[in-house]
Amino acid sequence: MSRLAGKRALVIGAGSGIGRGVHDAFVREGAGVGALEINPHKCEALAAASTGPVICGDATSTDDNEAAVAAVLESFGGLDTLVSCVGLFDFYLGLRKIPADALDDAFAEIMDVNVRSMLLAVRAAIEPLQQSRGSVILTGSTSSFKPGRGGILYVASKFAVRGCVESLAHELAPEIRVNGVAPGGTHSTDLRGLRSLGLRDRSLGEEPNRAESIRQRSRLDVALGPADHAESYVFLASEAARGMTGRFIHSDGGANLP
Repeated sequence: MSRLAGKRALVIGAGSGIGRGVHDAFVREGAGVGALEINPHKCEALAAASTGPVICGDATSTDDNEAAVAAVLESFGGLDTLVSCVGLFDFYLGLRKIPADALDDAFAEIMDVNVRSMLLAVRAAIEPLQQSRGSVILTGSTSSFKPGRGGILYVASKFAVRGCVESLAHELAPEIRVNGVAPGGTHSTDLRGLRSLGLRDRSLGEEPNRAESIRQRSRLDVALGPADHAESYVFLASEAARGMTGRFIHSDGGANLP
């Protein structure tokens, strides 16, 4: 039996990487899936594979988040699961490596995309999720729990996502469950750098020997990709997780063990 049969989902940042993996896994598991994606070319690819509406828009826009939720409601009559996989990376820059005159803009940019976008999505979806007694799944990171796998800005933003999961779980219970997934290093991702630091054209998935580097950091000797992480999202969206809220699944191959 399909684990998400009859479920109605919206995936924010569904165009590539973990977001696309989640989108495709939800479709395979029987869900009706809508998407919000900023890249027009990725939107075209999604439209050919999605079972629901694809909104080409900006996750940091209140209007675009509300439009995506409205499109899912119009298509499916309700919403059961909201997933956010939006993010930017700082490519391991420590505070001393960030120019003083760039710090304000860099901080604002990464918090806008990695944190505020998630709050905008949740805010737009609260009412329909309350009606369905649904769930929210936010994407954290190993960097939500320990330093070392990102720079100061990325780690700060992902610790903030961890706080959002716990605070929203507290606030929105009992009608809405809120959980997170904390992936480790991921191959086949298009996670981009900050424009304010001149890193927008740099993609983490294109770093040399990416898969081997991930494998070497893994206690299980595995290099995980989007499809591997997506299984954790499927579980959290399913009825099997109906008793879980305020929790993270660590999909990291044991990379964060002491």
